[in-house]
Amino acid sequence: MKNILIVGASSAIAEHCARIWASRGNQLFLVARDDSRLKAIAADLRIRGAAAVHTRAMDARDSDLHESMLDEADASLGNIDIVLMAWGTLSVQAECERSVALTMAEIQNNGLSVVAMLTLIANRFEQRKAGVIAVITSVAGDRGRASNYVYGASKSMVSAFLSGLRQRLHQSGVAVVDIKPGFIDTPMTSQFTKGLLWVTPSQIAPRITNAIERHRTDVYVPAFWWMIMTMIRMIPSWFFRKLSL
Repeated sequence: MKNILIVGASSAIAEHCARIWASRGNQLFLVARDDSRLKAIAADLRIRGAAAVHTRAMDARDSDLHESMLDEADASLGNIDIVLMAWGTLSVQAECERSVALTMAEIQNNGLSVVAMLTLIANRFEQRKAGVIAVITSVAGDRGRASNYVYGASKSMVSAFLSGLRQRLHQSGVAVVDIKPGFIDTPMTSQFTKGLLWVTPSQIAPRITNAIERHRTDVYVPAFWWMIMTMIRMIPSWFFRKLSL
């Protein structure tokens, strides 16, 4: 049995991962802003077979609350084996371009708040010399594009932080997993027109949980996004700036 902390547990991807872990009899500690939604998810996971499900309503973007939440999770679970961090916002690029406040909020929501929690978790796991840290970032962080560079920059920050953290924690036996989804059909992307590259959270959740349990490093979901982003990164800058992406 694993003790698993999920922050941003009401997100569609996190919820489907939690269902898999619950069916395997693991113990879960769920964190999200909406307390009623959180309790409904917890009740469902207990029915699915979770050994125990604990909850805490909290806005993960508020870094002042992180330490006390981690203390509560440790006390409830009896030490954390796996952390999945899955919160974030998807800004409208055009609005961010017109507003410094919106741009900074996006960087805070998707970047700085994640880095703040990662710092605390890394220190705890390093002392224990065990644990898996997994964060849902995005393929958008692999290269800045005109259509979403504010969002992409916040995700890129986290991916770079995770890369350094992975190297730092390797000697301590702590795994760091960067999960990079492509186009996922969730409530956050409801305004987008869906095409062939789009998948559902239920389709990618098994790959995510498997990657976490196998201590993978950079995980593209679905896997074909690795090839897509490799090709995009290889486009010369002089040509890339002319493209409409």
